[in-house]
Amino acid sequence: MTADASARRYPARPFLAASVAVVRDGRALVAARGGAALHGLWSLPGGLVETGETLAETALRELREEVGVEAEIVATLSPVEVIERDAEGRVLHHFVIQPHAARWLRHEPVTGDEALAVGWVTVEEVQALPTTPGLAGILVQALAAVAAAGEPA
Repeated sequence: MTADASARRYPARPFLAASVAVVRDGRALVAARGGAALHGLWSLPGGLVETGETLAETALRELREEVGVEAEIVATLSPVEVIERDAEGRVLHHFVIQPHAARWLRHEPVTGDEALAVGWVTVEEVQALPTTPGLAGILVQALAAVAAAGEPA
Protein backbone atom coordinates (compact mmCIF):
# COMPACT_ATOMS: atom_id res chain seq x y z
CA MET A 1 0.00 0.00 0.00
CA THR A 2 1.36 3.41 -0.93
CA ALA A 3 1.77 6.18 1.62
CA ASP A 4 -0.96 8.09 -0.22
CA ALA A 5 -3.38 5.15 0.06
CA SER A 6 -2.62 4.57 3.74
CA ALA A 7 -3.27 8.27 4.47
CA ARG A 8 -6.82 7.76 3.21
CA ARG A 9 -7.58 5.17 5.92
CA TYR A 10 -9.45 6.39 9.01
CA PRO A 11 -9.88 9.93 7.66
CA ALA A 12 -10.67 12.97 9.80
CA ARG A 13 -13.06 14.12 7.05
CA PRO A 14 -14.36 12.84 3.69
CA PHE A 15 -12.20 12.98 0.57
CA LEU A 16 -13.69 14.77 -2.45
CA ALA A 17 -13.31 13.04 -5.80
CA ALA A 18 -14.69 13.24 -9.33
CA SER A 19 -15.21 10.62 -12.02
CA VAL A 20 -16.44 10.52 -15.60
CA ALA A 21 -18.67 8.18 -17.60
CA VAL A 22 -17.56 8.62 -21.21
CA VAL A 23 -20.14 7.56 -23.79
CA ARG A 24 -19.38 6.48 -27.35
CA ASP A 25 -21.86 4.82 -29.72
CA GLY A 26 -24.29 3.99 -26.89
CA ARG A 27 -21.62 2.37 -24.72
CA ALA A 28 -19.77 3.66 -21.66
CA LEU A 29 -16.06 3.41 -20.88
CA VAL A 30 -15.18 1.46 -17.73
CA ALA A 31 -11.84 0.36 -16.30
CA ALA A 32 -10.75 -2.37 -13.89
CA ARG A 33 -9.02 -0.59 -11.00
CA GLY A 34 -5.29 -1.12 -10.65
CA GLY A 35 -4.78 0.62 -7.31
CA ALA A 36 -4.84 -1.08 -3.92
CA ALA A 37 -8.29 0.26 -3.03
CA LEU A 38 -10.99 -1.84 -4.72
CA HIS A 39 -8.34 -3.56 -6.86
CA GLY A 40 -9.77 -5.32 -9.92
CA LEU A 41 -13.29 -3.90 -9.61
CA TRP A 42 -14.71 -2.21 -12.68
CA SER A 43 -15.35 1.49 -12.23
CA LEU A 44 -15.16 4.89 -13.90
CA PRO A 45 -11.91 6.77 -14.38
CA GLY A 46 -11.60 9.34 -11.61
CA GLY A 47 -9.73 10.49 -8.56
CA LEU A 48 -9.23 13.09 -5.86
CA VAL A 49 -9.76 16.78 -6.54
CA GLU A 50 -6.58 18.83 -6.36
CA THR A 51 -6.51 22.30 -4.82
CA GLY A 52 -7.64 24.93 -7.35
CA GLU A 53 -9.21 22.35 -9.65
CA THR A 54 -12.93 22.14 -10.46
CA LEU A 55 -14.76 18.84 -10.27
CA ALA A 56 -15.06 18.70 -14.07
CA GLU A 57 -11.35 19.49 -14.50
CA THR A 58 -10.52 16.67 -12.09
CA ALA A 59 -12.69 14.20 -14.01
CA LEU A 60 -11.10 15.07 -17.37
CA ARG A 61 -7.54 15.07 -15.95
CA GLU A 62 -8.05 11.65 -14.37
CA LEU A 63 -9.54 10.34 -17.62
CA ARG A 64 -6.42 11.41 -19.55
CA GLU A 65 -4.03 10.12 -16.86
CA GLU A 66 -5.72 6.76 -16.30
CA VAL A 67 -6.76 5.69 -19.80
CA GLY A 68 -5.49 8.33 -22.28
CA VAL A 69 -8.92 9.37 -23.57
CA GLU A 70 -10.21 12.89 -24.21
CA ALA A 71 -13.88 13.76 -23.79
CA GLU A 72 -16.31 16.65 -23.40
CA ILE A 73 -18.40 16.94 -20.22
CA VAL A 74 -22.11 17.28 -21.01
CA ALA A 75 -23.70 16.84 -17.57
CA THR A 76 -23.08 16.50 -13.86
CA LEU A 77 -24.70 13.39 -12.37
CA SER A 78 -25.93 12.52 -8.88
CA PRO A 79 -23.10 12.31 -6.32
CA VAL A 80 -22.03 9.01 -4.81
CA GLU A 81 -20.98 8.56 -1.18
CA VAL A 82 -18.67 5.68 -0.30
CA ILE A 83 -18.38 5.01 3.44
CA GLU A 84 -16.65 1.83 4.60
CA ARG A 85 -16.42 0.84 8.26
CA ASP A 86 -14.06 -1.56 10.00
CA ALA A 87 -15.13 -4.42 12.30
CA GLU A 88 -15.43 -1.98 15.25
CA GLY A 89 -17.67 0.37 13.26
CA ARG A 90 -15.04 3.09 12.80
CA VAL A 91 -14.96 4.85 9.43
CA LEU A 92 -12.19 3.21 7.42
CA HIS A 93 -12.79 5.13 4.15
CA HIS A 94 -15.08 8.02 3.27
CA PHE A 95 -15.26 9.47 -0.24
CA VAL A 96 -17.78 11.81 -1.84
CA ILE A 97 -17.55 11.30 -5.59
CA GLN A 98 -19.07 13.61 -8.20
CA PRO A 99 -19.60 11.67 -11.44
CA HIS A 100 -19.96 13.40 -14.80
CA ALA A 101 -21.34 12.32 -18.16
CA ALA A 102 -19.15 13.02 -21.16
CA ARG A 103 -19.09 12.53 -24.90
CA TRP A 104 -15.98 10.77 -26.28
CA LEU A 105 -13.81 13.01 -28.47
CA ARG A 106 -10.59 11.18 -29.32
CA HIS A 107 -8.00 8.51 -28.49
CA GLU A 108 -8.58 4.86 -27.77
CA PRO A 109 -8.40 3.81 -24.09
CA VAL A 110 -5.21 2.13 -22.88
CA THR A 111 -4.33 0.15 -19.80
CA GLY A 112 -1.66 1.09 -17.28
CA ASP A 113 -0.90 1.16 -13.55
CA GLU A 114 -4.29 2.65 -12.69
CA ALA A 115 -6.39 0.68 -15.21
CA LEU A 116 -5.72 -3.06 -15.49
CA ALA A 117 -8.29 -3.45 -18.27
CA VAL A 118 -10.64 -1.14 -20.15
CA GLY A 119 -13.80 -1.66 -22.15
CA TRP A 120 -16.83 -0.05 -23.71
CA VAL A 121 -19.94 -1.62 -22.15
CA THR A 122 -23.70 -1.44 -22.10
CA VAL A 123 -25.59 -1.25 -18.81
CA GLU A 124 -26.56 -4.91 -19.23
CA GLU A 125 -22.93 -5.96 -19.73
CA VAL A 126 -21.68 -4.03 -16.70
CA GLN A 127 -24.23 -5.80 -14.49
CA ALA A 128 -22.33 -9.05 -15.08
CA LEU A 129 -19.00 -7.55 -13.90
CA PRO A 130 -17.65 -7.06 -10.37
CA THR A 131 -18.04 -3.27 -9.98
CA THR A 132 -17.78 -0.45 -7.51
CA PRO A 133 -21.11 0.29 -5.77
CA GLY A 134 -23.76 1.95 -7.94
CA LEU A 135 -21.88 1.81 -11.25
CA ALA A 136 -24.83 0.53 -13.32
CA GLY A 137 -27.07 3.36 -12.06
CA ILE A 138 -24.44 5.97 -12.91
CA LEU A 139 -24.16 4.54 -16.43
CA VAL A 140 -27.94 4.76 -16.89
CA GLN A 141 -27.79 8.46 -15.93
CA ALA A 142 -24.78 9.10 -18.17
CA LEU A 143 -26.22 7.41 -21.25
CA ALA A 144 -29.44 9.42 -20.86
CA ALA A 145 -27.54 12.70 -20.35
CA VAL A 146 -25.36 12.21 -23.44
CA ALA A 147 -28.39 11.23 -25.53
CA ALA A 148 -30.26 14.34 -24.31
CA ALA A 149 -27.24 16.53 -25.18
CA GLY A 150 -27.46 15.38 -28.80
CA GLU A 151 -24.69 15.60 -31.37
CA PRO A 152 -21.85 18.10 -31.00
CA ALA A 153 -22.29 21.45 -32.74
